[in-house]
Amino acid sequence: MPGATTRPARSRAVWTTRRWLGTSVLASLAVLLVLGVLGGWALARASDATDRLTGRTSPALISAVRLDAALVGQETGIRGYGLSGSPDFLAPYTQGRTDEDAAVGRLRTLLAGDGPALADLDAVLDRAAVWRRDVAEPVAAAPSGAPVPLAAANAEAGKRDFDAVRAASDTLRARLEDSRARSAAELADAEDFSHWVFGSIGAIVLLLAGAAFLGLRAITLPLDALSRDVRRVAAGEFDHPVDLPGGPADLAQLGTDVEQMRRRLVEQLALADRIRDRLDEQAADLRRSNTELEQFAYVASHDLQEPLRKVASFCQLLQRRYAGQLDQRADQYIGFAVDGANRMQTLINDLLAFSRVGRLHRQYAPVDLDRVFTDARDALAVAVEETGAEITADPLPTLPGDTTQLGMLLQNLLSNALKFRSPDRPPRIAVTARRAGEHWELAVTDNGIGIDPEFAERIFVIFQRLHTREEYPGNGIGLAMCQKIVEFHGGAIAVDTAHTGGARIVLTLAAEAPAPAPAEPDAPEAAGDTAAGERPAGALAGSAR
Repeated sequence: MPGATTRPARSRAVWTTRRWLGTSVLASLAVLLVLGVLGGWALARASDATDRLTGRTSPALISAVRLDAALVGQETGIRGYGLSGSPDFLAPYTQGRTDEDAAVGRLRTLLAGDGPALADLDAVLDRAAVWRRDVAEPVAAAPSGAPVPLAAANAEAGKRDFDAVRAASDTLRARLEDSRARSAAELADAEDFSHWVFGSIGAIVLLLAGAAFLGLRAITLPLDALSRDVRRVAAGEFDHPVDLPGGPADLAQLGTDVEQMRRRLVEQLALADRIRDRLDEQAADLRRSNTELEQFAYVASHDLQEPLRKVASFCQLLQRRYAGQLDQRADQYIGFAVDGANRMQTLINDLLAFSRVGRLHRQYAPVDLDRVFTDARDALAVAVEETGAEITADPLPTLPGDTTQLGMLLQNLLSNALKFRSPDRPPRIAVTARRAGEHWELAVTDNGIGIDPEFAERIFVIFQRLHTREEYPGNGIGLAMCQKIVEFHGGAIAVDTAHTGGARIVLTLAAEAPAPAPAEPDAPEAAGDTAAGERPAGALAGSAR
């Protein structure tokens, strides 16, 4: 059997691609998760240290220095005022008080929660308060213009009190400097740890990328081999075996499945060749049979015309010659015979016209539907005048098709709209057109008796009638003919069941000529068909729905 060639069996892997990938991804994610957590912790630690350094300890130290400067400014101003009595020396004292208040407010905000630092700040303020009470305020209150004797008398006490202020301020600054140094050290440690963590993450990512590359090669190499084998088979080498050299277990199974598919395809191709040969034979027989049937239909329809004309003619002679000479029942019987012969002749002509749609006229040419509509309306001029109908149309397109068949289509639709008019109002018929993608959508709308939605499909079946011949004459072939013409032109036809107040027939016609169907052999028509009673194009306009 073709394709039976095999290769030596290879040891197959146990792990599938999914298992390899799943395990690898989970392990990689676990490692990256751990490193990510460490990295996040390192970043949080560094951020916290940075916030403490830049947001608390450094600003607090700066504020402490400003507080110390404010206190020194106050002491300088009081000492100068005491020595000179000049009011100008009180300005540094006053500004120092303002700067002190600002620095203290800032420090209390920055040192919130730091008990020892706040205690040191309170100690500075207490010492400053003592100095101001004992020295600064009495001197500042003395009259200006001459040295203040109280300043000289309290010089030693003032120096001692302000030295206590300086000592307390130095203690506060030392504590804040120590806190700033610790924050800077923590920040440096956090940055070093962050560098180590992110360096490790980079190294592991590179290792994972290398492992992924090697893992993908373990998959892509067998796939490349499988692709080469499949391409050879697709190129027509159906006897070339497909085998997967190694790789994960599921890829090996894929190679086995492809090989089984190749063998199955070889078998199916062989079967398809046998079936195609048989179908070719059957198609040839069918074409021959269809040709014979068409010839039979034309010959039979032509031959049926003569006996029908003879029956109708002699029945009409009987009717004319013996009318009133026989009893009433004989006249009735003769009328039945004449009517039956005429209806049979009409039915044969309609069937001939129906069978020729799409067979005799295959050449597509541009058809001006405006002109076709005008011709169809003119052909119905007598019925339009008798019924007082008003027929209007939108500007209609020019489409590829057969002029004769499209004329039959429009004439049938207009004739139906006139025939099935409402008895209590004159017919109003409108033909509309709009472009819908690759098709033109045409609609014929009337104000007649309408079509029940339950019969929307039935009316397009040949010989299906919704009314008796006494109510509306016809053979029930008109809309079946319309459907066949529309489908031959690459479109569709249907009843708009949502329309009320009459009937609305919607049809689509291809805007471009469809691909031509394979030509069928035309059956030779018997000479004299037209003379034998066939109707010209448009003769089906009176057929019933």
